[in-house]
Amino acid sequence: MPKKKTGARKKAESRKEREKQSRANRDVIDVAKHPCNFTMECDKCQRKQKNRAFCYFCNSVQKLPICAQCGKTKCMKSSDCVVKHPGLHTTGMAMVGAVCDFCEAWVCHGRKCLSTHSCVCPLTDADCIECDRAVWDHGGRIFRCSFCSNFLCEDDQFEHQASCQVLQAETYKCVSCNRLGQHSCLRCKACYCDDHAKSKVFKQEKGKNPPCPKCGHETQETKDLSMSTRTLKYGRQAGADEEDDDEYGASGYDAYWKNLASGADQQRVYDDEDDDEDDDDDDEDDEEEDDDEEDEAVEEKAVEEKAAVAVAGLKLE
Repeated sequence: MPKKKTGARKKAESRKEREKQSRANRDVIDVAKHPCNFTMECDKCQRKQKNRAFCYFCNSVQKLPICAQCGKTKCMKSSDCVVKHPGLHTTGMAMVGAVCDFCEAWVCHGRKCLSTHSCVCPLTDADCIECDRAVWDHGGRIFRCSFCSNFLCEDDQFEHQASCQVLQAETYKCVSCNRLGQHSCLRCKACYCDDHAKSKVFKQEKGKNPPCPKCGHETQETKDLSMSTRTLKYGRQAGADEEDDDEYGASGYDAYWKNLASGADQQRVYDDEDDDEDDDDDDEDDEEEDDDEEDEAVEEKAVEEKAAVAVAGLKLE
C-alpha cells in the first residue's frame, strides 16, 4: 500500500497547485480591467494616469486610495484586517497596508490582499515591448497586444498593433522547410508547417493550438489571420526591373528618385528658359520706353519752335 500523506505534504502539494494555477491565470487576466491598472485622476494636478500610490507628476497622495488587488476604497470592520481599526469602516491612509513593487499601487491591509497580490500581480515584468519602459518609468496605463500578447505602454499601443501582423519573411512558407506554414506565431512573426510546429520542449495542451517551437507562445492558424509579408527592395533588387521605370512600385524607391531627379532637371531647364524669355521681354519694354521718351522730346522741341516763330511775327507787326 502507498504511504499515507502527512498533513505537511498535503499542504505543500496544495500550495504548489495554487501557485501553478495562479501562474496560468496570470495570462488570462484582462490587464486593462484589473484594479492595479485603473484610471486615476490626481486630486491635486487633475492629470489622468494609472492607479498608483503617488502621483507620477506631482508625487501627491490620493485622498481615497484604491486597493490594487480588490479595488475597494473602504475597509469594513468585518473583513480580515491585519491592522485593527476602531469604528465600522476606514478610508484613506488608514486603509492601506503596503505598496506593490510591480504595479506601484496601494494594497489594502486585508490579510488576503497582502498575502496574494504580489504573487498574482498582472504587471510583473510589464515592460513595454516597443520602448522597454517599466511601470515606474511612465505615468500611463499598461495594455496587452491583442495579437502577440506582449505588454504595451499607453503611448505605443496603437502604433504597435497596427504593424503587429507582419511576418519577418517575404513568403508564407515554413521557416524550416519549403512547405506552406499553416501555423503562425505572432511573437516570432514566423510560420510553421504541421510537422515543424510540434515541439519537444513545449508541450501542447489538449484542445489548444500547438505552441511555437521557438518561444512557446500559442500559435494561430494562418488562414484565420490577416497576416502580411515583409516587402523590402533595396540595392540590386531595386534596379532589377528597369523596364518598368515609369511605375514606382516595380523598382522601389530607385525609380522614384530617378523620376524625381529627371523631373527636377526638366523643371530647372524650363525655369531657365522662362527666365531668358522674361529678360528678353524686359529689354524690349525698356527699348520701347526709351523710344517713347525720345519722340516726346522731339515733339516738345517742335512746339517750342512754333511758339517762338509766332512771337517773332507779332513783334515785327
